[in-house]
Amino acid sequence: MAEGASVSKATQDPDRRQLTRAVIASAVGTSIEWYDFFLYGFAATTIFAQLFFPEQDETSGLLLSLATYFGGFAARPIGAAIFGHYGDRIGRKATLIITLLTMGIATTLVGLVPTYAQIGIWGGVLLTILRLLQGIAVGGEWGGSVLLSTEWGKSRGGLRGFLGSWPQFGVPVGLVLGYSALAVFEPMHPYWGWRIPFLLSIVMVAIGLWIRLGILETPVFSKLLERNQVERVPVKEVIVRNWREIILSALLRTGQQAPFYIFTVFILSYATTELDIPRSQVNTYVIVGALVSMVTVPFWGWMSDKIGRRRIYSIGALVMLAWSFPYFMLLDTKVPALVFLAIVLAWPIHDMQYGPQATFIAESFTGRLRYSGASLGYQLASVTAGGPAPLIAVYLMSQFGTSMAIGAYMAVCALISFVAARMLKDRSHVDYAVEYDEESTSKQPAG
Repeated sequence: MAEGASVSKATQDPDRRQLTRAVIASAVGTSIEWYDFFLYGFAATTIFAQLFFPEQDETSGLLLSLATYFGGFAARPIGAAIFGHYGDRIGRKATLIITLLTMGIATTLVGLVPTYAQIGIWGGVLLTILRLLQGIAVGGEWGGSVLLSTEWGKSRGGLRGFLGSWPQFGVPVGLVLGYSALAVFEPMHPYWGWRIPFLLSIVMVAIGLWIRLGILETPVFSKLLERNQVERVPVKEVIVRNWREIILSALLRTGQQAPFYIFTVFILSYATTELDIPRSQVNTYVIVGALVSMVTVPFWGWMSDKIGRRRIYSIGALVMLAWSFPYFMLLDTKVPALVFLAIVLAWPIHDMQYGPQATFIAESFTGRLRYSGASLGYQLASVTAGGPAPLIAVYLMSQFGTSMAIGAYMAVCALISFVAARMLKDRSHVDYAVEYDEESTSKQPAG
């Protein structure tokens, strides 16, 4: 008996160590990816309009700059399809190494692009191409990171929501690093100061690569290989079999992603131009909010393990709906304490959806199609919600002259998420390692 117990412990300890490494690799990798992605977003709303589109008026220059920013979002579903295919064909680990290298190289090259004063409009063209590469990399990164952490956990129940929240944890970390780097280095020199944070990306990628090379393939995918269950064209198969789940996953994100990019990207231009708040002050407020988010993202992921993914997500969508108007009411007072409250409080409210979101979406797809299905559903929202959000906010403000129009837009997005959450099946307690179609077959009575 004692011998059997010791054998069991010996087999469990390596898995536990791999789980820890997988969670760290997911969190660190996504932190680096989001540092790169956010860094571009912050630069697009603050300095790229002047550097690459100087001949436009202020609003047109900002819109053109944000349009290159949107290009990264438009490319994310393409990355989801490409890397989703390979993630379900050759494995999670190998695919994640490729996405990390793609993002790191593209971001480093952004730091080398000549400005409009040097090569004219070609600077903006190069910037757009590199942004597209960033989007493709992020499109493939998220799905693999979520599966790397969740597929090393218990196949049934356990802390799957908590584990799946750690790739999401990389978002506030990447945002803090991106904001801080640009705030520190940009004032150093008008030409090369802003370039340093982009060039530093290559160092961070080297660290992330070293961590990811030490991770084994997930047990779920290894089992698929052993049983020869790998799909030949997983993207095509998941679209045919799970088109409903893909669409619902995209709609599920609408009330989370659109507000998020208003909270983190649009706020930079709105607070400085409309409210006359110093940019350094706004940066500080957003960084504090992101630091709070480092606690609330895993907390809400853990809560989803306790009360169910769909329930916590639905509550979060309703809270976001209610918050949409008070957020701008507080901002528009221009009272520093109230502006601080609005910016910081937006994060834990947002995280009620974002914390459990990764696992909620990943659980909607069976193992052999999970990378492709989760990635496609997740990244389609980048085109319909995240990417357009700052552009729509700028447009609504210019047309209606009131922030309440943007609040109404956020409220509608939150309502869409609530409906989608109620329609998406909650698989919180389903065996993650068993193919869902096999599970349904095994439950049918014999004969």
